[in-house]
Amino acid sequence: MEKQFKTKTGFCHILPDKIILTRDGIIGNVAKVAVGKSITRVLIIYGGISAFLLYSAFDSFQTGQVPISIFYLIMGLFLMYGICSSFNNSTTPIIERKDIKNIKFKKAILGITRSRFEIHFRDENGKIKKRIIMLPGSIHQGKKRNRNSQKK
Repeated sequence: MEKQFKTKTGFCHILPDKIILTRDGIIGNVAKVAVGKSITRVLIIYGGISAFLLYSAFDSFQTGQVPISIFYLIMGLFLMYGICSSFNNSTTPIIERKDIKNIKFKKAILGITRSRFEIHFRDENGKIKKRIIMLPGSIHQGKKRNRNSQKK
């Protein structure tokens, strides 16, 4: 018995033994996922941007451009916070139900965030990871779909 609902980037299939995330709604195509299970590459890019912003803040401060240096500093620190809070995130498309420790539903903040499910699970190395399943936004009938996905 499978249940399925739409996510921001595809579909979530809830099976008796696992949860599978696909792009096109066909479970057999999950092997074609190119992103992989790690977000390391994205975090390295954000780290490079953050380092550039922090360097720009320092350089602007030394040349007397205090307002722009404060802006660069805030943006760089914001990215660093995002990197630190994302270390345990995972992009794995398949989560075994026996490994799931906790599932939380987070409601959207209008105009700022989307509704999402946060699944805390144990990966194959025994580490607790978090998989975020973003739901469709309000432009794409998000409220209606979010209510339907909560019932499942």
